[in-house]
Amino acid sequence: MTQRPPIPQEMKREIRQRCGFGCVVCGMPLYEYEHMLEWAEVQRHVAGEITLLCRQHHGEKTNGLLPKEVVVASNQNPYNKQTGTSKQHLLHYSGQMVRLRAADSCFEYRDLSDGAFFAPLVIDGLPLVAFRIEQDELLLNFIAFNELNKPIIQIVDNELIYDTNLWDIEWVAQTLTIREGRGRILLQLVFSPPSEIHIRKGRLLRNGIELLVGPNYLFNTNNSIFLGAIATVNCPVGFAIGDHTPNVGAGIVLAGILRYEFDRKQARQYLRRCLSERRSND
Repeated sequence: MTQRPPIPQEMKREIRQRCGFGCVVCGMPLYEYEHMLEWAEVQRHVAGEITLLCRQHHGEKTNGLLPKEVVVASNQNPYNKQTGTSKQHLLHYSGQMVRLRAADSCFEYRDLSDGAFFAPLVIDGLPLVAFRIEQDELLLNFIAFNELNKPIIQIVDNELIYDTNLWDIEWVAQTLTIREGRGRILLQLVFSPPSEIHIRKGRLLRNGIELLVGPNYLFNTNNSIFLGAIATVNCPVGFAIGDHTPNVGAGIVLAGILRYEFDRKQARQYLRRCLSERRSND
């Protein structure tokens, strides 16, 4: 028996885009690639013959409980294409110790009590990442915007939903990657329940403010501020950028941020110099 070759990455992206980045039957953002024509029969990868199914619907199709005709019809009119958003997906966070990692920086709160609120990352007074405990249940909240200040992904009390009109969204195991073009990652998140969320790389945007998250640095493009390996512990606000400075204990605050009147090209050149100096010192 010949070994089944993997589906090419470009073909996978084409399938994801066509299917609305989720199961075509129910919209679930955790999915598997399924040949509508059985692989044993065709032994080929053709984008138009492959769809996305969640594990439940994939298993039902395999076991003959979900007719192929239903899958084909759903493939022609995917659930997420009808709604413009993914189906809500529940993340499993729990406990009292929580942590946001952003590149090599860490914002942590230990022994979060019932009714408490921890905002590890705030821009213009809005928590982009927040944890709270309500009736002994740990709840994660997160929001990310595009350059037009439109939300593209949200987690509301552990329930994740994203805009399916984006260029590409890929969720593999714990890692959710949002791309705004070929080779251009807008945001990459790693979910590590029960206590941690990691912003591995990307751009965090809000009201003209841009925070770049690199492999081992944070960089505020507006004011050309380079940060690396910063950390806070048990500060109600970990890292705050922009106006409306929190009136509670904040570990790190960047105020007086330039908005639209800054030289982006010059800022990027400064970032490259900072990275070059860091490599030289390693």
